Amino acid sequence: MKSFNTKIIAISNQKGGVGKTTSAINIASFLAITETPTLLIDMDPQANASSGLGIDINNHKSIYDIMINNVNIKKCILQTNIDYLDIIPSHTKLSGAEIELVSMFTRESILKDALQSVLGKYKYIIIDTPPSLGLLTINVLTASKSLIIPIQCEYYALEGLSQLLNTIRLIQKNLNPELNIEGILITM
Repeated sequence: MKSFNTKIIAISNQKGGVGKTTSAINIASFLAITETPTLLIDMDPQANASSGLGIDINNHKSIYDIMINNVNIKKCILQTNIDYLDIIPSHTKLSGAEIELVSMFTRESILKDALQSVLGKYKYIIIDTPPSLGLLTINVLTASKSLIIPIQCEYYALEGLSQLLNTIRLIQKNLNPELNIEGILITM
């Protein structure tokens, strides 16, 4: 089996309704149809990326099990109906994970540590984030090499962008100096 230099890309913006999930699904699906091994991770408790790819979130292990119950990541990866595209689904239980993570040791790098065993299997790992800048998003930004920021073409979207950029600078300074902004994706 071929080994890849895996690139982990976060799709993030703390503002909801800007097209994060749609962008994550479409980017991951596009990569997969070009026969590029891709893993999509649904870190949003709404689990829309999971349901968007036809996954019944109640019948499988999820990112919640990885983050909170220390389940091996390989036990949570599911094949989708698209060749070359796997997913780690989310679950609504993830909405309470922020509170559960607070008391955990190295809580900011749980996802990064979990991903180590699948690096090389996928060319790309695309991560859909929740619409907040809490511990779930911090885990994603700590694990990622780059970031795509979906943003609507409106004034209020720019207000939220400055908060996100401040958070990115803090992550780069304290947790992940390799994190780069891949680009801003204009949506809608």
